[in-house]
Amino acid sequence: MATITETTITNSDVTVKDESRRVNMQIIFALTLVHFTGDFYSSFASPLIPVFVDKLSLSLAQVGLMTGLVRLLSFVIQPCVGYLADRYQTRAFIFCGLLFTIVFIPLSGIAPNYYILLLMMAIGSVGSSMFHPSVTGMVPLYSGSKKAFALSIFNTGGTFAFGVGPIFISWYVATFGLEKMPLTMLIGFVSFFICLNYIPMPVSEGFKNTGFIGSLKESIGEVWKPIALIWLVMVLRSIVAQSYMTFMPVYLSKNGHDLVAVGMIVALFIIAGTISGLLAGYSSDRLGYKSIFTATNIFMVPATLLYLRLPDNWVYLGAFVAGFFVLASLPLGVAMAQTLAPKGRSMVSSLMMGLAYGLGGVASPIVGKLADIYSIESVLFYIAFLPVISIFIIAKFPDVRSTN
Repeated sequence: MATITETTITNSDVTVKDESRRVNMQIIFALTLVHFTGDFYSSFASPLIPVFVDKLSLSLAQVGLMTGLVRLLSFVIQPCVGYLADRYQTRAFIFCGLLFTIVFIPLSGIAPNYYILLLMMAIGSVGSSMFHPSVTGMVPLYSGSKKAFALSIFNTGGTFAFGVGPIFISWYVATFGLEKMPLTMLIGFVSFFICLNYIPMPVSEGFKNTGFIGSLKESIGEVWKPIALIWLVMVLRSIVAQSYMTFMPVYLSKNGHDLVAVGMIVALFIIAGTISGLLAGYSSDRLGYKSIFTATNIFMVPATLLYLRLPDNWVYLGAFVAGFFVLASLPLGVAMAQTLAPKGRSMVSSLMMGLAYGLGGVASPIVGKLADIYSIESVLFYIAFLPVISIFIIAKFPDVRSTN
């Protein structure tokens, strides 16, 4: 059993328990592989939106509804799963959820109509909700004093999947067609059986006899105010990220970029976030979370505007710069929340990665409807300024850093 050490958080009077002295890289990488595999399949949706639009004659409002439903089911229901994951020691949430994404998202390629497409995406999205809280909550147990860096490695699995996934599926569909998408399940099954051998049993937080509200009080307790501030910043970041990830492919397609080019541009956006997430996690272990949050949100505004306005092939550079700053703080919200509230690792992880990201996705139908009325470019232009609000909220963050 790992030794538990205690570290005091500056400026918060919160004592944090660090569950492990040494980083167990074998388990961290196994958890990362689960994250990569599930998000690899989840990443298929965005680059294929133009194909689904053409095949099923979808409006932008329908696109927004589909992406909003996907994000709602993928993320908003995660706190409920996080609550269950903190109560029960089981791997069922991890592996049943992973199977749902591996099987049902590829089946979307043979959906004969919009409603079947919604159903396939919905079931795959529920699977994503099932595995995320459990695996994210397990990371601090095996990360020692490098909590933010370990979480950034884990997050890299997801962001890298969202980087290579669009490239792969764009090439695959352009080469073999949508009807051959179910064959991509074979890749996921290989990963599934590897993870089955290396993922340990999750550790319960002992909330079995408490209700949902009781678990929230027990896990968040006196730190609910900073947790709420972090969550709000994560919601605003999510609205920016998901608006650009959902509607830039449509915008680029209408401006003459083919399916493979769109997939490459989306991939660059996310691969840049993979790199910046690692840098942000490494830096925050030394400089603290607050300074990294501030810097990334300041640069997010000009970066997204460059992505939107750069012409021709310059859009590739714009996508990379925008993704670098928009996605950099994703692991930081989880790491900071887990540092403040270590007793409810799965719960706070689901709040930051699940509920926050999901609510950002719920805004997609509204963004889509506004884009139908005013144009995609105009709506994305104004969304780019949301991080200005975040900067004022971040100023109220406590000065928190993980164990040294």
